Amino acid sequence: MRHSRVINHLGRTSSHRKAMLANMATSLILHKRITTTTAKAKALRTFVEPLITKSKEDSTHSRRVVFSYLKDKTAVAELFREVSPKIAERPGGYTRILKIGNRIGDNADMCILELVDYNEAMLGGETAKTKTTRRRRAPRKKEKTVAETKAPKAVKAKAEKTEKPIAKVEETNGESVPEK
Repeated sequence: MRHSRVINHLGRTSSHRKAMLANMATSLILHKRITTTTAKAKALRTFVEPLITKSKEDSTHSRRVVFSYLKDKTAVAELFREVSPKIAERPGGYTRILKIGNRIGDNADMCILELVDYNEAMLGGETAKTKTTRRRRAPRKKEKTVAETKAPKAVKAKAEKTEKPIAKVEETNGESVPEK
């Protein structure tokens, strides 16, 4: 019977499982998103979320506790410098699991595990602000040429003198009549 056996052993020994979760947590902190199986993602979520909560308090003790789990200085520095200020007011739920289907080789259920505050597409952040709108606008006016800016009245006067009257066609009988 499996009464009160909460942890998923993932078919590994204790030392292998701890090392694997530490490596996956390091990758998640450094890259903000990883692709893995759903079982590993659920196990990793229970491993990494307490560490993120611990990083909210930036003290030597909390850094040492997090380092004892992760065993990577760059990941600990990234967690305390960049991730923890961004999630400071969030009470929990720092990760999101997005299912992406099954793996081709062994049909394992795959997913993306990501930090919630770093997905700009779902937040509607900067990428949504730069999106162009679909509305019609009045066409822009043509810029004046150099000759028009120097002597606009003289250019207009010459243009009016050189234009010839255009013949106008009356609709009633089809004869062309010069314009007066």
